[in-house]
Amino acid sequence: MELSGEFPVKLLCETMGIQRSSFYSWKKHLSDPSNRTRAFVSNILLFQEYHLKYPSHGYRWLNAKIRLDTGLVLSDPYAHKCCKTAGIKSKAKHYRYKKPGDPFRVFPNLLLSEMQIDGPLQCIVSDMTAFYVKGIYYELTLYMDLWNNEIVSHSLSSKRGDRMTYISGLEDLIELKRQHPEYQMILHSDQGSVYASKSFNELLPMYGITRSMSRAGTPTDNAAMEAINGWIKAELFMDLHVTGEKPVQNEIDEYILFFNEQRPAYSLNYLTPKQYRQSNSAAVTA
Repeated sequence: MELSGEFPVKLLCETMGIQRSSFYSWKKHLSDPSNRTRAFVSNILLFQEYHLKYPSHGYRWLNAKIRLDTGLVLSDPYAHKCCKTAGIKSKAKHYRYKKPGDPFRVFPNLLLSEMQIDGPLQCIVSDMTAFYVKGIYYELTLYMDLWNNEIVSHSLSSKRGDRMTYISGLEDLIELKRQHPEYQMILHSDQGSVYASKSFNELLPMYGITRSMSRAGTPTDNAAMEAINGWIKAELFMDLHVTGEKPVQNEIDEYILFFNEQRPAYSLNYLTPKQYRQSNSAAVTA
């Protein structure tokens, strides 16, 4: 375009080996783009906006989040095209699991029995993840319903190895079970010292909670919870920017609310845990 002011268009087109009609068609398209092109540019800007908010996620999740927030329905291939054009890629690191370890287990691993989970609170999985905020160490214990990936209980502590973090979360889970005595609940975890302790397990039979454990050194036995732990830390610091400027407990509570009610989940066909529970509640109670 700059050279067309100094040299004849005909000479430039001959030098580049293109037809003058092609040049003028391109020029017209550039100055007056079609509605399709305008929409494509607009969607690219939208994906860039969401990528800045949630840099830990790829095009499928961003597409689902945009659909959830705005109602705009775009196909995954189209979303991939938008993100590829804009150079958008997930910034999160994903880790491979280690090979299975020794098969010894304190409690039988009921997840290996290929149990059918077709309703809420049938199987709760739990694990602890640790992180630092402003140099302060925190441990977050989560209890997640494997049916819809909803975090039903959580507890945070800034004390390393704090057993009460696990116990506090367990007490909230037990209270939830008391409200729904009709459900047969299984609680699954790894073989951590607190999870295997007498104080942790002695109350469970009183409330009809059956215990299940992963094999030693085998995180793949609790793959769903392990995966969630990885995403949580990525989202906390890359997407939601936890800084410690306000109480970390409040920031964690806000994230759990986001996770349950505003975060699309791939395993739920990009519904949020709350949406999945609400859309399937009628079928479960029928």
